[in-house]
Amino acid sequence: MAPLGASTTDTDTDTKINSNEVEFVEYVSSTPAKSGRAPAYVRNLTPEDRKRIETSLRRKVDTRLLPMIVLIYVMNYLDRNNIAAAKLAGLETDLNLTGDQFQTSVSILFVGYLLMQAWQTVPLSSWMYGSLGVISGATAGCQTYGGLLACRFILGFVEAAYFPGCLYYLSAWYTRKELVKRTALLYSGSLLSGAFSGLITAGITNGLNGARGLSAWRWLFIVEGAITVFIALFAFFILPDLPRTTSWLSEDEKELAAWRLEEDIGQDDWVDSKQQTFLHGAKLAAKDPKAWLLLATIYGFTSAGTVTTLFHQLSNIETLLLTTPPYLIAVIAILCNAWHADASGERYLHIAGPPVLAFISFAIAAGTTKFAPRYLAMCLMVGANYSGYVVALSWISNVLPRPPSKRAAALAGINALSNVAQIYSPYLYPSSDAPRYAKAMYVNLSMSVVSIVFATILRFHLIGLNKKLDRGEIVEGVNSRAAPGRSVEEGEGEEVAILKFMIKYSKNNTDSIKHAKHENPGDA
Repeated sequence: MAPLGASTTDTDTDTKINSNEVEFVEYVSSTPAKSGRAPAYVRNLTPEDRKRIETSLRRKVDTRLLPMIVLIYVMNYLDRNNIAAAKLAGLETDLNLTGDQFQTSVSILFVGYLLMQAWQTVPLSSWMYGSLGVISGATAGCQTYGGLLACRFILGFVEAAYFPGCLYYLSAWYTRKELVKRTALLYSGSLLSGAFSGLITAGITNGLNGARGLSAWRWLFIVEGAITVFIALFAFFILPDLPRTTSWLSEDEKELAAWRLEEDIGQDDWVDSKQQTFLHGAKLAAKDPKAWLLLATIYGFTSAGTVTTLFHQLSNIETLLLTTPPYLIAVIAILCNAWHADASGERYLHIAGPPVLAFISFAIAAGTTKFAPRYLAMCLMVGANYSGYVVALSWISNVLPRPPSKRAAALAGINALSNVAQIYSPYLYPSSDAPRYAKAMYVNLSMSVVSIVFATILRFHLIGLNKKLDRGEIVEGVNSRAAPGRSVEEGEGEEVAILKFMIKYSKNNTDSIKHAKHENPGDA
Protein backbone atom coordinates (compact mmCIF):
# COMPACT_ATOMS: atom_id res chain seq x y z
CA MET A 1 0.00 0.00 0.00
CA ALA A 2 1.50 3.29 -1.06
CA PRO A 3 1.79 6.01 1.58
CA LEU A 4 -0.64 8.87 1.38
CA GLY A 5 1.98 11.20 0.03
CA ALA A 6 3.26 8.75 -2.58
CA SER A 7 3.93 10.39 -5.90
CA THR A 8 2.78 8.23 -8.79
CA THR A 9 0.77 8.84 -11.92
CA ASP A 10 -1.49 6.70 -14.07
CA THR A 11 1.55 5.59 -16.04
CA ASP A 12 3.52 4.89 -12.87
CA THR A 13 5.90 7.73 -13.67
CA ASP A 14 7.05 9.50 -10.54
CA THR A 15 6.49 13.24 -10.37
CA LYS A 16 8.15 15.05 -7.49
CA ILE A 17 6.62 18.36 -6.44
CA ASN A 18 8.18 20.71 -3.95
CA SER A 19 5.55 21.60 -1.34
CA ASN A 20 6.91 25.11 -1.07
CA GLU A 21 6.04 25.66 -4.74
CA VAL A 22 2.51 24.31 -4.54
CA GLU A 23 -0.29 26.85 -4.63
CA PHE A 24 -3.31 24.61 -4.73
CA VAL A 25 -4.35 21.49 -2.91
CA GLU A 26 -7.63 19.71 -2.84
CA TYR A 27 -8.11 16.07 -1.98
CA VAL A 28 -11.18 14.33 -3.24
CA SER A 29 -12.08 11.04 -1.64
CA SER A 30 -14.84 9.30 -3.48
CA THR A 31 -15.79 6.34 -5.53
CA PRO A 32 -15.87 7.76 -9.03
CA ALA A 33 -18.94 7.10 -11.09
CA LYS A 34 -19.64 3.45 -11.80
CA SER A 35 -16.40 1.50 -12.19
CA GLY A 36 -14.04 4.38 -11.49
CA ARG A 37 -12.39 3.62 -14.83
CA ALA A 38 -12.44 5.62 -18.01
CA PRO A 39 -15.21 4.74 -20.49
CA ALA A 40 -14.25 2.09 -23.03
CA TYR A 41 -14.04 4.66 -25.80
CA VAL A 42 -11.53 6.75 -23.84
CA ARG A 43 -9.49 3.71 -22.72
CA ASN A 44 -9.06 2.58 -26.31
CA LEU A 45 -7.59 5.88 -27.46
CA THR A 46 -3.84 6.18 -27.88
CA PRO A 47 -2.28 9.22 -26.14
CA GLU A 48 -1.79 10.86 -29.52
CA ASP A 49 -5.39 10.23 -30.59
CA ARG A 50 -6.78 11.43 -27.29
CA LYS A 51 -4.77 14.66 -27.45
CA ARG A 52 -5.96 15.31 -30.99
CA ILE A 53 -9.62 14.49 -30.26
CA GLU A 54 -9.63 16.43 -26.99
CA THR A 55 -8.17 19.48 -28.75
CA SER A 56 -10.91 19.25 -31.37
CA LEU A 57 -13.56 18.89 -28.65
CA ARG A 58 -12.23 21.88 -26.74
CA ARG A 59 -12.26 24.04 -29.86
CA LYS A 60 -15.81 22.98 -30.62
CA VAL A 61 -16.93 23.92 -27.11
CA ASP A 62 -15.00 27.20 -27.25
CA THR A 63 -16.64 28.15 -30.53
CA ARG A 64 -20.12 27.31 -29.30
CA LEU A 65 -19.91 28.64 -25.76
CA LEU A 66 -17.47 31.52 -25.36
CA PRO A 67 -18.61 34.08 -27.98
CA MET A 68 -22.21 33.96 -26.80
CA ILE A 69 -21.58 34.21 -23.05
CA VAL A 70 -19.05 37.02 -23.58
CA LEU A 71 -21.51 38.91 -25.80
CA ILE A 72 -24.29 38.48 -23.26
CA TYR A 73 -21.95 39.64 -20.50
CA VAL A 74 -21.12 42.76 -22.52
CA MET A 75 -24.83 43.56 -22.64
CA ASN A 76 -25.27 42.56 -18.97
CA TYR A 77 -22.75 45.18 -17.93
CA LEU A 78 -24.06 47.78 -20.36
CA ASP A 79 -27.55 47.39 -18.89
CA ARG A 80 -26.13 47.55 -15.36
CA ASN A 81 -23.82 50.53 -15.74
CA ASN A 82 -25.52 52.66 -18.37
CA ILE A 83 -27.02 54.77 -15.61
CA ALA A 84 -23.69 56.60 -15.27
CA ALA A 85 -23.73 57.39 -18.98
CA ALA A 86 -27.43 58.30 -18.71
CA LYS A 87 -26.52 60.89 -16.09
CA LEU A 88 -24.27 62.63 -18.60
CA ALA A 89 -27.09 62.37 -21.15
CA GLY A 90 -29.57 64.25 -18.95
CA LEU A 91 -31.23 61.70 -16.63
CA GLU A 92 -30.40 63.57 -13.43
CA THR A 93 -31.81 66.82 -14.79
CA ASP A 94 -34.99 65.35 -16.31
CA LEU A 95 -35.95 63.48 -13.13
CA ASN A 96 -34.86 66.33 -10.83
CA LEU A 97 -32.55 64.08 -8.84
CA THR A 98 -30.29 65.33 -6.07
CA GLY A 99 -26.73 64.02 -5.82
CA ASP A 100 -27.64 61.58 -3.04
CA GLN A 101 -30.69 60.34 -4.93
CA PHE A 102 -28.61 59.54 -7.98
CA GLN A 103 -26.03 57.68 -5.87
CA THR A 104 -28.86 55.68 -4.27
CA SER A 105 -30.24 54.76 -7.69
CA VAL A 106 -26.79 53.40 -8.55
CA SER A 107 -26.33 51.39 -5.36
CA ILE A 108 -29.90 50.00 -5.10
CA LEU A 109 -29.16 47.61 -7.97
CA PHE A 110 -26.68 45.79 -5.76
CA VAL A 111 -29.21 45.40 -2.95
CA GLY A 112 -31.35 43.31 -5.30
CA TYR A 113 -28.20 41.63 -6.56
CA LEU A 114 -27.19 40.52 -3.07
CA LEU A 115 -30.67 39.42 -2.04
CA MET A 116 -30.96 37.11 -5.04
CA GLN A 117 -27.53 35.55 -4.60
CA ALA A 118 -27.99 35.08 -0.88
CA TRP A 119 -30.13 31.97 -1.32
CA GLN A 120 -29.55 30.27 -4.64
CA THR A 121 -27.72 30.04 -7.91
CA VAL A 122 -30.21 30.11 -10.77
CA PRO A 123 -29.27 27.97 -13.81
CA LEU A 124 -28.46 30.00 -16.89
CA SER A 125 -31.46 30.34 -19.18
CA SER A 126 -32.46 32.48 -22.15
CA TRP A 127 -35.47 33.97 -20.32
CA MET A 128 -33.06 35.51 -17.84
CA TYR A 129 -31.00 37.15 -20.61
CA GLY A 130 -34.14 38.52 -22.24
CA SER A 131 -35.60 39.84 -19.00
CA LEU A 132 -32.47 41.93 -18.46
CA GLY A 133 -33.16 43.71 -21.73
CA VAL A 134 -36.86 44.17 -20.98
CA ILE A 135 -36.19 45.72 -17.57
CA SER A 136 -33.41 47.92 -18.94
CA GLY A 137 -35.71 49.13 -21.71
CA ALA A 138 -38.48 49.80 -19.19
CA THR A 139 -36.15 52.18 -17.36
CA ALA A 140 -36.61 54.57 -20.29
CA GLY A 141 -40.20 55.10 -19.15
CA CYS A 142 -39.30 56.26 -15.63
CA GLN A 143 -40.80 59.63 -14.72
CA THR A 144 -39.97 59.71 -11.00
CA TYR A 145 -37.18 58.87 -8.60
CA GLY A 146 -39.26 56.02 -7.14
CA GLY A 147 -39.80 54.45 -10.56
CA LEU A 148 -36.07 54.59 -11.26
CA LEU A 149 -35.31 52.88 -7.94
CA ALA A 150 -37.83 50.11 -8.66
CA CYS A 151 -36.37 49.38 -12.11
CA ARG A 152 -32.81 49.34 -10.80
CA PHE A 153 -33.68 47.04 -7.90
CA ILE A 154 -35.47 44.53 -10.16
CA LEU A 155 -32.61 44.66 -12.67
CA GLY A 156 -30.13 43.72 -9.93
CA PHE A 157 -32.40 40.93 -8.73
CA VAL A 158 -32.65 39.38 -12.19
CA GLU A 159 -29.02 39.74 -13.22
CA ALA A 160 -27.59 38.39 -9.94
CA ALA A 161 -27.34 34.80 -11.10
CA TYR A 162 -25.64 35.45 -14.42
CA PHE A 163 -21.97 35.90 -13.50
CA PRO A 164 -21.63 33.14 -10.85
CA GLY A 165 -23.77 30.97 -13.11
CA CYS A 166 -21.29 31.53 -15.94
CA LEU A 167 -18.34 30.67 -13.69
CA TYR A 168 -20.06 27.45 -12.64
CA TYR A 169 -20.98 26.76 -16.26
CA LEU A 170 -17.35 27.14 -17.37
CA SER A 171 -16.14 24.85 -14.57
CA ALA A 172 -18.60 22.21 -15.81
CA TRP A 173 -16.95 22.17 -19.25
CA TYR A 174 -13.27 22.98 -18.66
CA THR A 175 -10.49 21.54 -16.52
CA ARG A 176 -8.75 23.64 -13.89
CA LYS A 177 -5.81 24.39 -16.18
CA GLU A 178 -8.18 25.71 -18.84
CA LEU A 179 -10.29 27.94 -16.60
CA VAL A 180 -8.16 31.06 -16.18
CA LYS A 181 -8.06 32.03 -19.84
CA ARG A 182 -11.78 31.33 -20.27
CA THR A 183 -12.63 33.30 -17.13
CA ALA A 184 -10.53 36.17 -18.47
CA LEU A 185 -12.36 36.06 -21.79
CA LEU A 186 -15.69 36.10 -19.96
CA TYR A 187 -14.75 39.05 -17.76
CA SER A 188 -13.33 40.94 -20.72
CA GLY A 189 -16.99 41.38 -21.65
CA SER A 190 -17.53 43.70 -18.69
CA LEU A 191 -14.52 45.78 -19.67
CA LEU A 192 -15.55 45.91 -23.32
CA SER A 193 -18.90 47.21 -22.14
CA GLY A 194 -17.06 50.01 -20.36
CA ALA A 195 -15.22 50.83 -23.58
CA PHE A 196 -18.32 50.69 -25.77
CA SER A 197 -20.61 52.46 -23.33
CA GLY A 198 -18.95 55.81 -23.82
CA LEU A 199 -18.97 55.47 -27.60
CA ILE A 200 -22.61 54.34 -27.72
CA THR A 201 -23.75 57.11 -25.39
CA ALA A 202 -21.81 59.73 -27.32
CA GLY A 203 -23.45 58.55 -30.55
CA ILE A 204 -26.96 58.48 -29.08
CA THR A 205 -26.49 61.88 -27.42
CA ASN A 206 -25.47 63.40 -30.74
CA GLY A 207 -27.91 61.54 -32.99
CA LEU A 208 -31.07 60.71 -31.04
CA ASN A 209 -31.48 63.42 -28.43
CA GLY A 210 -35.00 64.75 -28.89
CA ALA A 211 -35.98 62.14 -31.51
CA ARG A 212 -39.73 61.40 -31.24
CA GLY A 213 -39.77 63.69 -28.24
CA LEU A 214 -37.49 61.49 -26.11
CA SER A 215 -34.32 62.57 -24.33
CA ALA A 216 -31.00 60.92 -25.19
CA TRP A 217 -30.85 58.98 -21.91
CA ARG A 218 -34.23 57.36 -22.63
CA TRP A 219 -33.02 56.25 -26.07
CA LEU A 220 -29.92 54.83 -24.40
CA PHE A 221 -32.00 52.43 -22.28
CA ILE A 222 -34.30 51.55 -25.20
CA VAL A 223 -31.51 50.77 -27.67
CA GLU A 224 -29.37 48.73 -25.27
CA GLY A 225 -32.38 46.86 -23.88
CA ALA A 226 -33.58 45.93 -27.37
CA ILE A 227 -30.15 44.60 -28.34
CA THR A 228 -30.07 42.42 -25.19
CA VAL A 229 -33.47 40.87 -26.00
CA PHE A 230 -32.38 40.21 -29.60
CA ILE A 231 -29.21 38.42 -28.46
CA ALA A 232 -31.21 36.33 -25.94
CA LEU A 233 -33.24 34.84 -28.80
CA PHE A 234 -30.06 33.49 -30.38
CA ALA A 235 -28.70 32.27 -27.04
CA PHE A 236 -31.66 29.93 -26.67
CA PHE A 237 -30.53 27.96 -29.73
CA ILE A 238 -26.74 28.31 -29.46
CA LEU A 239 -25.69 27.82 -25.83
CA PRO A 240 -24.97 24.17 -24.92
CA ASP A 241 -26.30 22.21 -21.98
CA LEU A 242 -23.94 20.30 -19.66
CA PRO A 243 -21.54 17.74 -21.19
CA ARG A 244 -23.75 14.69 -20.62
CA THR A 245 -26.95 16.26 -21.95
CA THR A 246 -25.93 18.51 -24.83
CA SER A 247 -27.38 17.55 -28.20
CA TRP A 248 -24.65 18.67 -30.59
CA LEU A 249 -21.91 16.29 -29.38
CA SER A 250 -21.64 12.64 -30.37
CA GLU A 251 -21.95 10.00 -27.65
CA ASP A 252 -18.18 9.47 -27.73
CA GLU A 253 -17.56 13.20 -27.38
CA LYS A 254 -19.98 13.36 -24.44
CA GLU A 255 -18.10 10.54 -22.71
CA LEU A 256 -14.76 12.27 -23.25
CA ALA A 257 -16.10 15.68 -22.18
CA ALA A 258 -17.46 14.24 -18.92
CA TRP A 259 -14.50 11.95 -18.22
CA ARG A 260 -11.77 14.54 -18.61
CA LEU A 261 -13.39 16.61 -15.85
CA GLU A 262 -13.76 13.56 -13.61
CA GLU A 263 -10.14 12.66 -14.33
CA ASP A 264 -9.00 16.21 -13.53
CA ILE A 265 -10.48 16.12 -10.04
CA GLY A 266 -11.24 12.48 -9.32
CA GLN A 267 -14.98 12.85 -8.91
CA ASP A 268 -17.92 12.83 -11.27
CA ASP A 269 -19.69 16.20 -11.40
CA TRP A 270 -22.86 14.63 -12.71
CA VAL A 271 -23.51 12.38 -9.72
CA ASP A 272 -22.86 15.03 -7.09
CA SER A 273 -24.80 17.71 -8.95
CA LYS A 274 -27.93 15.58 -8.67
CA GLN A 275 -27.40 14.45 -5.10
CA GLN A 276 -26.28 17.60 -3.30
CA THR A 277 -28.29 20.72 -2.57
CA PHE A 278 -27.13 24.30 -2.73
CA LEU A 279 -27.78 24.68 1.01
CA HIS A 280 -25.53 21.72 1.74
CA GLY A 281 -22.83 23.18 -0.48
CA ALA A 282 -23.15 26.54 1.27
CA LYS A 283 -22.55 24.87 4.65
CA LEU A 284 -19.43 23.16 3.30
CA ALA A 285 -18.09 26.40 1.84
CA ALA A 286 -18.82 28.36 5.03
CA LYS A 287 -16.74 25.88 7.07
CA ASP A 288 -13.76 26.08 4.72
CA PRO A 289 -11.24 28.84 5.61
CA LYS A 290 -10.08 28.92 2.00
CA ALA A 291 -13.47 30.30 0.98
CA TRP A 292 -13.20 33.18 3.47
CA LEU A 293 -9.66 34.02 2.40
CA LEU A 294 -10.79 34.08 -1.23
CA LEU A 295 -13.71 36.31 -0.28
CA ALA A 296 -11.42 38.83 1.43
CA THR A 297 -9.04 38.82 -1.53
CA ILE A 298 -11.78 39.36 -4.10
CA TYR A 299 -13.58 41.91 -1.92
CA GLY A 300 -10.46 44.05 -2.07
CA PHE A 301 -10.52 43.94 -5.86
CA THR A 302 -14.22 44.77 -6.23
CA SER A 303 -13.99 47.64 -3.75
CA ALA A 304 -10.91 49.11 -5.42
CA GLY A 305 -12.57 48.79 -8.83
CA THR A 306 -15.32 51.31 -8.11
CA VAL A 307 -13.86 54.28 -9.97
CA THR A 308 -16.03 57.06 -11.37
CA THR A 309 -15.10 59.72 -13.88
CA LEU A 310 -12.15 61.82 -12.76
CA PHE A 311 -12.47 64.67 -15.26
CA HIS A 312 -15.08 67.33 -14.59
CA GLN A 313 -13.47 70.13 -16.55
CA LEU A 314 -14.28 68.45 -19.89
CA SER A 315 -17.51 68.34 -21.89
CA ASN A 316 -19.83 65.36 -21.56
CA ILE A 317 -18.90 64.02 -25.01
CA GLU A 318 -15.17 64.35 -24.30
CA THR A 319 -15.60 62.57 -20.96
CA LEU A 320 -17.53 59.71 -22.58
CA LEU A 321 -14.91 59.23 -25.30
CA LEU A 322 -12.04 59.29 -22.80
CA THR A 323 -13.52 56.30 -20.94
CA THR A 324 -12.80 54.00 -23.90
CA PRO A 325 -8.95 53.67 -23.85
CA PRO A 326 -8.63 52.65 -20.15
CA TYR A 327 -11.05 49.77 -20.67
CA LEU A 328 -9.44 48.62 -23.90
CA ILE A 329 -6.06 48.62 -22.14
CA ALA A 330 -7.66 46.65 -19.31
CA VAL A 331 -8.91 43.97 -21.73
CA ILE A 332 -5.38 43.51 -23.06
CA ALA A 333 -3.98 43.44 -19.51
CA ILE A 334 -6.34 40.78 -18.18
CA LEU A 335 -5.90 38.54 -21.23
CA CYS A 336 -2.09 38.77 -21.03
CA ASN A 337 -2.07 38.17 -17.28
CA ALA A 338 -4.43 35.20 -17.62
CA TRP A 339 -2.45 33.72 -20.51
CA HIS A 340 0.79 33.96 -18.54
CA ALA A 341 -0.87 32.51 -15.43
CA ASP A 342 -1.93 29.47 -17.45
CA ALA A 343 1.37 29.18 -19.32
CA SER A 344 3.46 29.36 -16.14
CA GLY A 345 1.03 27.48 -13.89
CA GLU A 346 1.56 30.20 -11.27
CA ARG A 347 -1.39 31.89 -9.58
CA TYR A 348 -0.33 33.88 -6.53
CA LEU A 349 1.94 36.44 -8.23
CA HIS A 350 -0.64 36.96 -10.97
CA ILE A 351 -3.16 37.85 -8.25
CA ALA A 352 -1.02 39.79 -5.77
CA GLY A 353 1.24 41.51 -8.32
CA PRO A 354 -1.27 43.69 -10.24
CA PRO A 355 -2.68 45.40 -7.09
CA VAL A 356 0.79 46.85 -6.49
CA LEU A 357 0.47 48.79 -9.74
CA ALA A 358 -3.12 49.69 -8.86
CA PHE A 359 -1.91 51.05 -5.50
CA ILE A 360 0.58 53.34 -7.26
CA SER A 361 -2.09 54.49 -9.74
CA PHE A 362 -4.55 55.42 -6.99
CA ALA A 363 -1.80 57.31 -5.17
CA ILE A 364 -1.05 59.34 -8.32
CA ALA A 365 -4.74 60.12 -8.85
CA ALA A 366 -5.10 61.23 -5.23
CA GLY A 367 -2.07 63.50 -5.47
CA THR A 368 -2.81 65.58 -8.56
CA THR A 369 -5.60 66.99 -10.71
CA LYS A 370 -3.39 67.56 -13.77
CA PHE A 371 -4.86 65.84 -16.80
CA ALA A 372 -1.84 63.88 -18.12
CA PRO A 373 -0.72 62.05 -14.94
CA ARG A 374 -4.32 61.56 -13.80
CA TYR A 375 -5.38 60.03 -17.12
CA LEU A 376 -2.29 57.80 -17.11
CA ALA A 377 -3.25 56.66 -13.61
CA MET A 378 -6.79 55.90 -14.78
CA CYS A 379 -5.49 53.82 -17.69
CA LEU A 380 -3.28 51.81 -15.34
CA MET A 381 -5.62 51.39 -12.37
CA VAL A 382 -8.43 49.71 -14.32
CA GLY A 383 -6.19 47.13 -16.00
CA ALA A 384 -4.09 46.49 -12.91
CA ASN A 385 -7.08 45.93 -10.65
CA TYR A 386 -9.11 43.71 -12.96
CA SER A 387 -6.23 41.57 -14.25
CA GLY A 388 -5.60 40.32 -10.71
CA TYR A 389 -9.32 40.01 -10.02
CA VAL A 390 -9.90 37.64 -12.95
CA VAL A 391 -7.20 35.20 -11.85
CA ALA A 392 -8.57 35.34 -8.30
CA LEU A 393 -12.01 34.38 -9.63
CA SER A 394 -10.61 31.29 -11.31
CA TRP A 395 -8.85 30.42 -8.04
CA ILE A 396 -12.28 29.72 -6.52
CA SER A 397 -12.92 26.77 -8.83
CA ASN A 398 -9.28 25.67 -8.47
CA VAL A 399 -9.23 25.70 -4.67
CA LEU A 400 -12.84 24.63 -4.03
CA PRO A 401 -13.57 22.31 -6.96
CA ARG A 402 -15.67 19.56 -5.41
CA PRO A 403 -18.31 18.70 -4.54
CA PRO A 404 -20.07 20.75 -7.22
CA SER A 405 -22.62 22.12 -4.75
CA LYS A 406 -19.78 23.54 -2.66
CA ARG A 407 -18.19 25.09 -5.73
CA ALA A 408 -21.51 26.60 -6.85
CA ALA A 409 -22.22 27.99 -3.38
CA ALA A 410 -18.72 29.44 -3.10
CA LEU A 411 -18.96 31.09 -6.51
CA ALA A 412 -22.36 32.61 -5.71
CA GLY A 413 -21.54 33.56 -2.13
CA ILE A 414 -18.15 35.11 -2.82
CA ASN A 415 -19.50 37.01 -5.81
CA ALA A 416 -22.45 38.29 -3.78
CA LEU A 417 -20.59 39.33 -0.64
CA SER A 418 -17.69 40.88 -2.54
CA ASN A 419 -20.21 43.13 -4.29
CA VAL A 420 -21.32 44.67 -0.99
CA ALA A 421 -18.73 47.33 -1.85
CA GLN A 422 -20.90 48.38 -4.79
CA ILE A 423 -23.64 49.49 -2.39
CA TYR A 424 -21.60 52.07 -0.51
CA SER A 425 -18.97 52.97 -3.12
CA PRO A 426 -21.13 55.51 -5.04
CA TYR A 427 -21.23 57.61 -1.88
CA LEU A 428 -17.43 57.86 -1.93
CA TYR A 429 -17.73 60.23 -4.88
CA PRO A 430 -19.86 63.18 -3.70
CA SER A 431 -19.80 66.28 -5.88
CA SER A 432 -18.22 68.18 -3.00
CA ASP A 433 -15.07 66.02 -3.34
CA ALA A 434 -14.62 66.79 -7.04
CA PRO A 435 -12.34 66.94 -8.88
CA ARG A 436 -9.73 65.11 -6.78
CA TYR A 437 -11.90 62.59 -4.92
CA ALA A 438 -8.98 62.06 -2.55
CA LYS A 439 -11.04 60.12 0.01
CA ALA A 440 -12.20 57.63 -2.61
CA MET A 441 -8.68 57.18 -3.98
CA TYR A 442 -7.29 56.47 -0.50
CA VAL A 443 -10.03 53.90 0.13
CA ASN A 444 -9.24 52.24 -3.20
CA LEU A 445 -5.51 52.02 -2.58
CA SER A 446 -6.19 50.61 0.89
CA MET A 447 -8.38 47.89 -0.61
CA SER A 448 -5.59 47.02 -3.05
CA VAL A 449 -3.46 46.29 0.01
CA VAL A 450 -6.26 44.08 1.39
CA SER A 451 -6.16 41.93 -1.77
CA ILE A 452 -2.40 41.53 -1.54
CA VAL A 453 -2.45 40.62 2.16
CA PHE A 454 -5.21 38.00 1.99
CA ALA A 455 -3.90 36.43 -1.23
CA THR A 456 -0.58 36.02 0.58
CA ILE A 457 -2.25 34.45 3.62
CA LEU A 458 -4.11 32.01 1.36
CA ARG A 459 -0.89 31.14 -0.43
CA PHE A 460 0.83 30.15 2.81
CA HIS A 461 -2.28 28.34 4.04
CA LEU A 462 -2.24 26.14 0.92
CA ILE A 463 1.48 25.48 1.32
CA GLY A 464 0.79 24.38 4.89
CA LEU A 465 -1.94 21.99 3.76
CA ASN A 466 0.37 20.48 1.16
CA LYS A 467 3.08 19.89 3.74
CA LYS A 468 0.61 18.07 5.98
CA LEU A 469 -0.48 15.87 3.10
CA ASP A 470 3.14 15.16 2.19
CA ARG A 471 3.63 13.90 5.75
CA GLY A 472 0.53 11.71 5.43
CA GLU A 473 -1.44 13.71 8.00
CA ILE A 474 -5.22 14.00 8.04
CA VAL A 475 -6.46 17.44 6.99
CA GLU A 476 -10.03 18.20 8.00
CA GLY A 477 -12.27 18.41 4.96
CA VAL A 478 -9.48 17.36 2.63
CA ASN A 479 -8.51 13.72 3.19
CA SER A 480 -10.74 12.68 6.08
CA ARG A 481 -13.05 9.68 5.97
CA ALA A 482 -16.24 9.60 4.03
CA ALA A 483 -18.92 7.15 3.05
CA PRO A 484 -18.13 5.38 -0.22
CA GLY A 485 -19.32 7.26 -3.26
CA ARG A 486 -19.58 10.56 -1.41
CA SER A 487 -17.18 13.44 -1.29
CA VAL A 488 -14.96 13.88 1.74
CA GLU A 489 -16.47 17.21 2.63
CA GLU A 490 -19.72 15.38 3.33
CA GLY A 491 -17.81 13.72 6.06
CA GLU A 492 -19.27 10.93 8.19
CA GLY A 493 -19.84 7.26 7.60
CA GLU A 494 -18.11 4.27 9.16
CA GLU A 495 -16.62 2.83 6.02
CA VAL A 496 -13.43 4.16 4.53
CA ALA A 497 -13.89 5.40 1.00
CA ILE A 498 -11.47 4.55 -1.75
CA LEU A 499 -8.77 7.21 -1.49
CA LYS A 500 -7.96 7.66 -5.11
CA PHE A 501 -6.94 11.12 -6.20
CA MET A 502 -4.74 13.77 -4.67
CA ILE A 503 -4.29 16.78 -6.90
CA LYS A 504 -1.71 19.49 -6.49
CA TYR A 505 -1.45 22.49 -8.73
CA SER A 506 2.20 23.52 -8.90
CA LYS A 507 4.18 26.44 -10.24
CA ASN A 508 5.49 24.48 -13.21
CA ASN A 509 1.93 23.83 -14.45
CA THR A 510 2.16 20.11 -13.68
CA ASP A 511 -0.90 18.36 -12.38
CA SER A 512 0.33 15.49 -10.25
CA ILE A 513 -2.39 12.93 -9.65
CA LYS A 514 -1.20 10.96 -6.68
CA HIS A 515 -2.75 7.58 -6.07
CA ALA A 516 -3.05 6.30 -2.53
CA LYS A 517 -4.15 2.71 -2.98
CA HIS A 518 -6.28 2.40 0.12
CA GLU A 519 -8.55 -0.48 -0.73
CA ASN A 520 -12.25 -0.45 0.06
CA PRO A 521 -12.79 -2.80 3.03
CA GLY A 522 -15.30 -4.73 0.96
CA ASP A 523 -12.65 -5.45 -1.66
CA ALA A 524 -9.93 -6.61 0.71
